[in-house]
Amino acid sequence: MVYADGASRGNPGPAAIGVVIFDDKNRERHRISEPIGQATNNVAEYRAAIAGLEAALALGARDVELRMDSELVVRQLDSRYKVRNPGLKRLFARMKDLRWRFASFRAVAIPRADNALADKLANQALDRSGV
Repeated sequence: MVYADGASRGNPGPAAIGVVIFDDKNRERHRISEPIGQATNNVAEYRAAIAGLEAALALGARDVELRMDSELVVRQLDSRYKVRNPGLKRLFARMKDLRWRFASFRAVAIPRADNALADKLANQALDRSGV
């Protein structure tokens, strides 16, 4: 289970990512809390998802459920929304590449309250960067 969130203070503005990965026994295996420089919120959301999937691969995960409160990212991954923004097309292509490296992959939009830890990690990274 990969929980991912991106945050931007300004759009674009200083941005960061937060990720928490749990194994199939609901044990926390990894977390990420990093500033990513200047970005829009949507770019930060994609960067968080990519970082989460890359970390899951490094941990040897075979089956992944990506949980995010970004309906845009989830719906673009499910092909319900087209990726029209040129700045997101490269990130979307990276996500498509990553998803096929797992035996099974599913992206799920969850309420913001259910993504509180990833959100907290993203905001802590922004706070540490002095924003």
